[in-house]
Order: sequence, then C-alpha cells, then structure tokens
Amino acid sequence: MQHTENSIEIIGARTHNLKNIDVTIPREKLVVITGLSGSGKSSLAFDTIYAEGQRRYIETFSAYARQFLGGLERPDVDKIDGLSPVIAIEQKTTNKSPRSTVGTITEIYDFLRLLFARAADAYSYNTGEKMVSYSDDQIKELIYDEFDGKRINILSPVIRSRKGHYRELFEQIAKQGFLKVRVNGVIKDLEYGMKVDRYKTHDIEIVIDRVAVKKDEDTDKRLTESIKVAMHHGDDIMMVIEQDSQEVRFYSRSLMCPTSGISYPNPEPNNFSFNSPKGACSNCNGLGIVNEINLQKIIPNPKLSIKSGGFAPLGEYKSTWIFKQLEFIGEKYGFKITDTIDTIPAEAMDMILYGGNEKFSVVSKVMGITKDYKIDFEGISNFIKNQFEQSESASIKRWAKEFMDENTCSECSGTRLRKEVLYFKINEKSIGDLVQMDIVELQQWFSDLPNHLSDKQITISFEILKEINARINFLLDVGLDYLCLNRSSKTLSGGEAQRIRLATQIGSQLVGVLYILDEPSIGLHQRDNERLIKSLESLRDIGNSVLVVEHDKDMILRADHVIDIGPKAGKYGGQIISQGTPAELLKENTITAQYLNGKMKIEVPKTRRKGNGKFLKLTGATGNNLKNVSIEIPLGQLICVSGVSGSGKSTLINETLYPILNTHFYNAVKKPQPYKKIEGLEYLDKVIDIDQSPIGRTPRSNPATYTDVFSEIRSLFTMTSEAQIRGYKPGRFSFNVKGGRCETCEGSGVRTIEMSFLPDVYVECETCQGKRFNRETLEIRYKGKSISDVLNMTVDEAVEFFEMIPKIYRKVKTIQDVGLGYITLGQQSTTLSGGEAQRIKLAGELSKKDTGNTFYILDEPTTGLHFEDIRILMDVINKLVDKGNTVLIIEHNLDVIKLADYIIDIGLEGGKGGGEVLCKGTPEEIIKNKKSYTAQFLKKELS
Repeated sequence: MQHTENSIEIIGARTHNLKNIDVTIPREKLVVITGLSGSGKSSLAFDTIYAEGQRRYIETFSAYARQFLGGLERPDVDKIDGLSPVIAIEQKTTNKSPRSTVGTITEIYDFLRLLFARAADAYSYNTGEKMVSYSDDQIKELIYDEFDGKRINILSPVIRSRKGHYRELFEQIAKQGFLKVRVNGVIKDLEYGMKVDRYKTHDIEIVIDRVAVKKDEDTDKRLTESIKVAMHHGDDIMMVIEQDSQEVRFYSRSLMCPTSGISYPNPEPNNFSFNSPKGACSNCNGLGIVNEINLQKIIPNPKLSIKSGGFAPLGEYKSTWIFKQLEFIGEKYGFKITDTIDTIPAEAMDMILYGGNEKFSVVSKVMGITKDYKIDFEGISNFIKNQFEQSESASIKRWAKEFMDENTCSECSGTRLRKEVLYFKINEKSIGDLVQMDIVELQQWFSDLPNHLSDKQITISFEILKEINARINFLLDVGLDYLCLNRSSKTLSGGEAQRIRLATQIGSQLVGVLYILDEPSIGLHQRDNERLIKSLESLRDIGNSVLVVEHDKDMILRADHVIDIGPKAGKYGGQIISQGTPAELLKENTITAQYLNGKMKIEVPKTRRKGNGKFLKLTGATGNNLKNVSIEIPLGQLICVSGVSGSGKSTLINETLYPILNTHFYNAVKKPQPYKKIEGLEYLDKVIDIDQSPIGRTPRSNPATYTDVFSEIRSLFTMTSEAQIRGYKPGRFSFNVKGGRCETCEGSGVRTIEMSFLPDVYVECETCQGKRFNRETLEIRYKGKSISDVLNMTVDEAVEFFEMIPKIYRKVKTIQDVGLGYITLGQQSTTLSGGEAQRIKLAGELSKKDTGNTFYILDEPTTGLHFEDIRILMDVINKLVDKGNTVLIIEHNLDVIKLADYIIDIGLEGGKGGGEVLCKGTPEEIIKNKKSYTAQFLKKELS
C-alpha cells in the first residue's frame, strides 16, 4: 500500500469479526461501506475508525483531565494513518429527556429565544394593549404634560389582590417615615396596630408624596426625588392619582400595561426557555404535560364495596390502620365498609379521597355510651400523588403512575411556557405559535417576516434571522419538512434523529472532518432519498470525508467509492471482498453486486393471497395529522402501510390501532389516539408488536435470555450427573443471582468504568476473563462444554449441538431461520444493531405456538438489512401469513412493498399535507394511481 496524503490507511484491523484486514479509504469523498448484516461494517466504521479517532482526541487532554476519563481501549488494529477528526452520527444518540425537543437539538429554539428577547413587542394579557416602559425622565415629562396645574398623589403599589391582615407591613411602612397608605382605593392615616380583614383580597399602596404640578425648579427637584422613592418601594412601578377626578395612571421602568398596571420583567433569552425557572410554566415545570389522578382507575367498579376491593390501590379488606380509618369515616357519615361505593355520601367520598383531620363523638344507640373517634387521614388520591412526586423508589413511582393519566397542562396548554411569555409577539405570532408550525410553514413565515418588521427590528434581528433560515433550510434538505420544533426528541425514530443531527452538522460548516453515518436513509421514502444524498454530497464538497454504512441501492450507486465486506455474516465475514467505484463493483461476483446488477433479485409472487374474507375496520382516526381516516384491513394477508416520512403511518398504526388491540387483548394502559370505532376484533386472538427498540439496555441482556432458551439450557445443565452430585439448581447457572456467578463483575463479564462527562466504558473482568461464572460452576460440563462455552457458541453451532433436545432446538432454530445464525447466544444486547434486535424479537415470537389468528405489527423491519437478509426475513414472514396470521408492516423498502398482498398508501406529503389514505389495494392496483409517490417508484420496481 502506498501512503498518500489523500487517503486514510487502515492496516491489520481485527476488531470483533474483522480478519486482519488492510483497507485504504480515499479522503474528501463519499464512501459507502456495504455488505450483509453482521458482516463487520460497523466493526470497521465505528469500532475501529471512530474508536481510534475518539481515543486520539482524548489523548490530547492533560493528564489531569484524562484521570477522570479512564483509559479508552485502543481498538485491535496495527496502524491507522491519515485519520482526521471524527464525528459519528449514529441512530441511538438522541437524548431521551422529556425536555429535549427538535428545536433545542437543532439550536433553532436558542436563536428564537434571542430573537424574541431583543425584537418582540409585549402585549398585556388583561387588555391586549401594547405594554410600555419609561425612564424616570420620561415619566417626569409625562406627568408635566398630563397633570400640569393639577394636584396629584404619587403612590407605590406594594400589595396586589392578595389576602392577609398585613399588620407587620403597616408597621414597617410607618417605621420608614411614611404617614399615609391607600387601602382598597381609600387613603388612610397610618395608625399603631392597624390591620385589615385577613380573609379578603386587598390592594395596598404607600402614599409617597402629594404635590401640585407646576413647572418650576423646586417642583422639578421634588418630582425627581419622589419618582425615585416611589420606584424603589413599588418594584419599578408607581401610580399617579389626580386629586379631583381620582383618575389613576401607572408608570413603570419595566414593561407595563398602561390601563391595568400589570408588569412583565424585561425580556431576557432565558425568559423564553422552558428549561429555566424564569420561563417555565409553574404548573408543569416546563414539560407541557402533567400527571393527574384518574378516579376511574382508583374506583374501577363503583358496584363493589370497600371491603371487597372497590378501591383498587387498597385491594381487599385487611386488618390494617388504613381500613380502621375508613371504618371511623363510616361511623361519622353513616355507612359501612360492606356498602357499595356508589351509595357512600359525597362528603364521605371527599374525605376518603382527599383526606381530613377531625375528632368527633358517636353515641351508641344500644349501650347508650359515647365513643370518641379521631380521624387523621391523608386521603387515597393525595397519598398516590405524594408517592409519585416524592418517592425515591422507581417501583413505587410506577405503582402510583398506574392510577394517573398524562394530560396536557391546563395552564400553558402544552406550550411549556409562562402566560406572560406568550404575549411577546413578532408579526402577531408568539414563540409558542412558531414552535407548533411545521418546518415548511416556518420557512414561509420567516421568508416573509422582514416585510413586517420596523427598521430598528431589522437591524437587531439581521444576524439572528440569517442563522435561523440556514438551519431551517438544512432540515428541509434532509427531508424533515413535516416536523415541528416542539416535537419531543424521544418520539423521533432512529432515522429522524440521525438526520436532525446531520442537519446540525451541515449547519456547523466544519471542514476537514471525517463524518461516519450509520444508515441515514432509515425511515426515508424513496422520494426524499435524493435530498439526503445531496446533503451528504454538499458535506463532501466543502472538504470533508463522508463514510456511510448503508444498504440503500441509490446511495451505493451515487458513492465515489464502495467497500463491500463479506462474504457472509459473523465469523464467516470480516473480509474486504471488493472495493472501488460503483461501476467497478457491478462487474464483481459478490452478493451485493449481483443484487445491484439484477442477476439476483427478490421475486415478485405469481399470485397474491386472497385472505380469509374477514376484515378489521377502524373508523374516524384523527390523531396528530390524520384527517378522519378510516381503513379496512383484510385479515390473513401480508399488508403494507406505505407513504412519505411524516405522512401519519406511525400515528395510524403504532399510536391508534396497536393500543386499541393491546387494550382489548391485554388490558394495556396506553391510550390510543382519538378514533370513532373499531370492528372485527372477534376474528383475532392476540396482537404482537415488533419494533426497533433495543431488547435490553444492559450487558446482562442477550439473545439467549430474551428468547427464553437460556432457562432450558440451565435446566439441562442441572441434569448432568456432576451437577446432581453437587446439588446444583438452575439458579447456579444464572449470571444474575449470587451463587454460581463471578462476584467481581456480578456476572456481567465486564466491569463498568463510570465516566464523568462521557458514556460509561466497559472493560473485561480480570477475575473471570469475561466468562461470567466462577470456577466451580465452569467445572460442570455437558458434552464437554461449560455453560460459558455454550453462551459463546454461535446460533449455527447451537443448532447442531442441541439437535437432540427439542425444546432448545426449536428456539435456536427460529433464531437461525431469521438469518441470525452468526450471532452468539450470549452476545450483549447493547452490541446488537437495531435490525438484529428486531429479528431476535421476531424469533422469540415465532418460537411460540401460534394460533393462526395472530395480528403481527412490524415497524420498518428492513432497517440494517442487506438485500439478501431481506429475502430471508420475508421468507419467514410469508410462512407466518401462510398459516393464516395477519402481518402488517410499516415500510418504505420497495422489496417488501412489492411482496405485499394489500397496500395502504398514506400521503400525500408529510405533516399537515398528509394524514389521508391516497390509495389501497394490491401492488398492481396501486401503481395505476397518478398522485401517490409510492406508486411512481413501485411501478419502476415491478416493470
């Protein structure tokens, strides 16, 4: 290999399954790494190149800073030359905090806050008038203009519409040397011990001065002094009352309503932030949603009595303090705990739910004696709310949440901000209005904005608007025109989150950086692919190297250089089988090349299934952007829901249909989005949703535990003669409980080193060398293999090894059938790709006995899959449908769409331009539609 200035050279890479490979990657080019799932693409791009880049960056820190970071392991590679600074844009990197939104990730919201703090006009929330603020000299001039020749009182407002007797306040005012106060509109002399009715609301002002206004030097001096004192005591607000007409005027150094006198603080950027106490709505703390008690969940059935468990949180009668208190309340209000809840008097219910603290006596009718009772009861509703808000325990919080609903905050209507913040407006829109617009609307609003601004506003906002417009255009370039800025980042799909980060990176305009992207085309419709590729090309054109791990046909063919890793997956992969320009790749004989040049393809079925003649009908779905959508889903078929990104597919299926089915079969708690009715549930007997979320978030979770095959393997090990002599039970072979596991790493095989401001780093446990178990446990062998050896087997090896054990064989065989023969049984879930995790879930479901009336929902199952993997996956799914089940797939991939028996296409655009069913029917019927974007691309695929 010759060393050149314009390439990155990797020599001897052996990370994971890479077979000591050497590779040269050209710089300042768009390079695509492709190959089967699990062939080693991510091992090369992320675990070798990115890991080394990050390690070199951390080595530039001082020794002092590095001690907090621990040592980052050097990836297993001999040498990497020509590496520039590396930025990785992965799928899993968005913040799951409820405070993170599209606006905050892209920084557009930060610029909006600055714009509103500097250029917005404030309006009164009482009268709608424009707020005014004055300097002391301006106030003096206004008094001369309006009250010349008249007698006035100058006052400082100190109490506004609040209850209390205010005796201490009056004493304090008197000590400061003032003689008069105005209480509720009446001027009074201050007297010793003066106070007002504590249960009524009051307005109190201090009388600072009484003066006849005339333009001479003495009055001028006196006015200046009085204004200063009045502002000091009135928190920058003062009142002027004309003595004859009693006309009241307010003046303020801050923003103030000239009629009602309410004032706002002078705007700063953090007044517009829902993450700052200055701007956040006080009711929901800036989250836009609040958890409120749902009485129907506390009392699911009012026909039950307290004794038989009518209050769900309490359960059935037990001899405890709480039931004693309920009996006392019954004594007071004349009911028994055996009465049904709907017969209990309203004031008694009020005390049971919201608590009370009383003593009372009851005369016994039979014995004629008086009994004293003391009730000191917190109330069931209050108890649940306090547990939710104050408990340290996650399980207690979860328990309390079962009796609560997440509702939009009633005070800020979900805008997350204080009331007064929403009355700062630019061109009649508040910051709350702007974050609810989708990106297309927002771009139109900002392009038209300069026509509505004053010269002063234009000067102030020129630079800010330039930054906002640039960032909005980058979001449009990566196909995210349907998002709005207040969309919470935890509701974004992996592809959306990645493209937002891409837009932010394009916005930063760095040069000479190596960008590594992990399948940026996930969740993108073919129509938007072109825009994404152009964005990556523009990153390349300003002088960056772009390295993309990708399976998308368009992306591979548009690359400057393609590296194909294979030939198969897992330990049968890890080699460079071809590299060069796309034109050179097409001449090769690799699996990727054969799919690209048409020698291999996923065949279109000769006939489409007719289904079983039954339908599931959903009527009137109106969640998010859906426009009163009604669909008929034919059962017993493979159904595909397609449409551009943001058109409403996930809202219709994942947020409306799935929660309805889930609640029907399993009493789930998630509320579906609004709909009118559903028919045909009686034709199904269970629903299974298989999505892209990780199967476990800790190194303890793995394919063997997830598919439950590990329980069977542990039982098998306990049957060996040596284990029976030693009396070992299945728990001995578990790495999650004490006994058989290595206690240094507590059975995880790795030790976690916590980083102060970087993600945690995992290093191999030095006691068990990553085997997870202690020496005694590892001495038990089945067919010569210890439990640790079994966890390190690939699925293909396990299928052979356990051929004679039907329970285990069935489960590992299904993992092999979905194309995951190359992963090991004990591989940490955290190292599985999104596509692999989804197929393990699918295998877990397939290994269960199916009834032929199951409804499967899969959300983009082709994520991370090569053409060949898609073929294997679709064979498995087709087998499911052939048994009579219904499989519904949300998908953009044409290889899947063309295999469907029935397609529902939603569109036309994303966001507000979507939410309607464009066409439905077989692929052959769909391609006749002139409007649908899916139809245009499907037509090319079928021809």
